[in-house]
Amino acid sequence: MRLITQIYQLFYYLKDPEYPSEGLTISVFHGIAGLTQTQHFCPMNLSLQHRNALVCGSTQGIGRAAAFELALLGATVTLLARSEEKLRALVTQLPTPNGQRHGYLVADFADAEQVRTVVMAASAQNDFHVLVNNTGGPPAGPALDSNTAAFVQAFSSHLLCNHILVQAVVPAMKKAGYGRIVNVISTSVKIPIRGLGVSNTIRGAVANWAKTLSVELGPFGITVNNVLPGSTMTGRLEAVLAAGAARAGRTVEEETALMIREIPAGRIGAAEEVAAAIAFLATPAAAYINGINIPVDGGRTGSL
Repeated sequence: MRLITQIYQLFYYLKDPEYPSEGLTISVFHGIAGLTQTQHFCPMNLSLQHRNALVCGSTQGIGRAAAFELALLGATVTLLARSEEKLRALVTQLPTPNGQRHGYLVADFADAEQVRTVVMAASAQNDFHVLVNNTGGPPAGPALDSNTAAFVQAFSSHLLCNHILVQAVVPAMKKAGYGRIVNVISTSVKIPIRGLGVSNTIRGAVANWAKTLSVELGPFGITVNNVLPGSTMTGRLEAVLAAGAARAGRTVEEETALMIREIPAGRIGAAEEVAAAIAFLATPAAAYINGINIPVDGGRTGSL
């Protein structure tokens, strides 16, 4: 009815020579366009059916949770980690709402060339549309106390292995006109975290690498985004809490309580909450989100 009324008003006023018809014409046509768009509104598309996802570091923590979320959305998931025993057990537990046949690859991110060999062979057999780059962080400790070998190893395990994976999967993404690369990094990208000198340094490098790729790959329907977990209950956080407690002469419980005091949400996050952000960024609904850092931290990060 609104549409019919606006069309009637347009033609009525156009007959009046003293009325500024040009402005009304534009206004009414904009209204008509808006109504037409509303009539064709579609709910956001979260389906990953017929998409293949490669999830790294996927036998525990955030990687494991991400693999489950992607499988629930319909993706066929390939797990990538270093323990074949854990991979073999986990792959049978992944959801199969669309009858997917999930698989796994065995590679250790401490060996970049092994990762290259395994992933290039897999990419020759399968087209991957979603890549989740995720691997455990380097040991805690001040930057000044860390030797150069620690920086080199972390750079290789994080940035170089990520780059190898991207080079392996991007050709298929370009062919499909669809690609989602999600890097699991850390809120230290925005504000360095005390006692994580090597990690802060390398995570920042990965974030800048990802932003560069987002510009290069955007024209091909490929997005590159970073998810920045805050305090999330994983084996990594347990190690960080233990190290912090030991340095300060506190118990792990006391160290945990101090950490929670800094989180507006008043609690430690769950791996599944980070995985939900990863999964959304992998969907068609997130097609116009590209080149950003998304903290999932309960509001802890003190920057925009």
